[in-house]
Amino acid sequence: MCGRYATARARQELLDEFRIELDETVAADGADLLQPDYNAAPTKDVPAVLVRPPHGADTPEEAVRTLRMVRWGLVPSWAKDLSIGNRMINARAETLAEKPAFRRAFARRRCLLPADGYYEWYKGEDGKKQPFFIHPKNGELLPMAGLYELWKSPEDAWVWTCTVITAQAADELGHIHDRMPMTVTDPDTWLDPSLTDTSAAASLLVPAAARGLEAYPVTKAVGNVRNNGPHLVAPLPADPPAPSDTPDEEGTLF
Repeated sequence: MCGRYATARARQELLDEFRIELDETVAADGADLLQPDYNAAPTKDVPAVLVRPPHGADTPEEAVRTLRMVRWGLVPSWAKDLSIGNRMINARAETLAEKPAFRRAFARRRCLLPADGYYEWYKGEDGKKQPFFIHPKNGELLPMAGLYELWKSPEDAWVWTCTVITAQAADELGHIHDRMPMTVTDPDTWLDPSLTDTSAAASLLVPAAARGLEAYPVTKAVGNVRNNGPHLVAPLPADPPAPSDTPDEEGTLF
C-alpha cells in the first residue's frame, strides 16, 4: 500500500500545474496551510486538487478547480467517527465501484493528490526493512488518483478526507512492494463531477509506473512521522568498497 509520501512543491507551481481557480490552502486568519511535507502520513492534512462548487454555490455549472487541504484517510459520510479513516488510506482500484466506503465518492468525488514521490519498505531476506523513495525519473510531479469525502462531525463541523487509489505494482517495482498508486490519463475528465459513470472513470486509471518511475533507498528516519525535511528523500550513499577490493598504501590488494 501507499502509506507515506512526499509533497513539497511550492504553491505557485501547484496553482500553475493544475490550473487552479480557487486556492483554499490559506486559512481565514491568514495562516498558510500548505507547507512542504516530506513525510506525509495518514491522518495528516495533504493538498488535493478537486472540482466542485465553491462555498455558497450549489449548482454544477458553478464548479471550479480547487486546491485545498484534506485529511488523509477517507471517512464515509455514514461513519460514526473519524477513526475509520485510519483503515481507509488506500482504495483498491479493482473494487472501487463495489465497496460501500468508496463507490459514492468514486462516482462523484474524485481528486488528484500531488506528490513528489512515495515511500515503500522492502523486506530483505534477513527480515530487515529498507525504505525506498519511488518517484518520476524526470523530476515531474506525480498526481496520484484519489477520492475525497465530506464527513460531518458531532460538533457539526465538516471534515474533508481522502484516500489514494492503488493497483498491482509493475514488475520492475513489484519486488519492493506489490501495490502502487494510480494516476490518470485525462485529469480534466477524472475531476469532472458530472461524470458519474464509474466504468468510464475506471478507464482513465493507469498505474503510476506509466510515468516512468525510479526507486532508490533512503534513510530509515522516514519511518518516524515526527521526522521531516528534504534529507528524507536523499539517496543513501553508495556502499564503500569491501576491504578485499581496497588497495593498500603500496597499491596492492589486501
